[in-house]
Amino acid sequence: MQLGTTLRRTSHALALAAALALPGAASAQESTDAIKLTLHDWTGQLITTQLMGEVLKKAGYSVEYVQADYLAQFAGLESGDLHVAMEIWETTGRDAMDASTATGKVENLGPTGMKAKEEWWYPEYMKEKCPGLPNWEALKEEACAEAFSIAETAPKGRYLGGPVTWGGYDEERVEALDLPFEVIHAGTDAALFAELESAYQREAPILLWIYAPHWAPAKYKGEWVEFPEYTKECYEDASWGSNPDAQYDCGKPFGEIWKVSWSGLKNKWPGAYEAIKAFTINNDEMGAMISAVDLDGKSVEEVVGNWMSENEDRWSKWIE
Repeated sequence: MQLGTTLRRTSHALALAAALALPGAASAQESTDAIKLTLHDWTGQLITTQLMGEVLKKAGYSVEYVQADYLAQFAGLESGDLHVAMEIWETTGRDAMDASTATGKVENLGPTGMKAKEEWWYPEYMKEKCPGLPNWEALKEEACAEAFSIAETAPKGRYLGGPVTWGGYDEERVEALDLPFEVIHAGTDAALFAELESAYQREAPILLWIYAPHWAPAKYKGEWVEFPEYTKECYEDASWGSNPDAQYDCGKPFGEIWKVSWSGLKNKWPGAYEAIKAFTINNDEMGAMISAVDLDGKSVEEVVGNWMSENEDRWSKWIE
């Protein structure tokens, strides 16, 4: 790291400390209160959030991590009880995010740099039992549904969804597309992928929610089901699509993973506000870190610490 960068970062931290110490400082002064970043229930989000938190600590801020429900957190962000959410996925969180930003109490701080994909996924070996895949219409066939069934759902197939808190409209999609499947939700992110590992090793039937960035699409051979392409009208207008009486008769949206904050962040912690806006990371980086935690047994803290050490020139620019 160059000396000039070090001095600039040190100068920023000292200036922040000085501003915080002045009782009569101008309205632009930075608060000494802790910035509350939300934690959810999947590994990537824990990594993203703690990366941002550690960068803010390097700039001299006090940081607090708060466990929060993915969708219900917006109430806390609107009230200012929570301050920053580092991952709102276009695929599942866009509606809640738009409703919250429309109040003026929550601000979209831009993309994280990661691109989100979340969809129904099956192992490659299941194509022999349901040869019409990846076309979604293959799932309507009785034989195909039975191929994906388990004792608890037979003769219907089982779709293993993510935790209920993730949203995603899977039950609505099953009903709208008249699929002979029952949606069963995994209790946790870890349970979801533990079941995939078990089924894959036995070549047992499984159809489940897979998302990227994640290690699973790289580790296991398989495909995403190809549903009718998502449009906004599909989620809002029942007359759109193959079922004129129901919404959600299409696939899930693809797109950005966003950062959002309480709208008061920019006035209370202007430097932190700019640092969070500057934060960016890509799918490959995140996939490697998730793999290090979930497959290699490293702790989130260890993985975050390694990234911080290896990328100091990069994150130091976020807090200049």
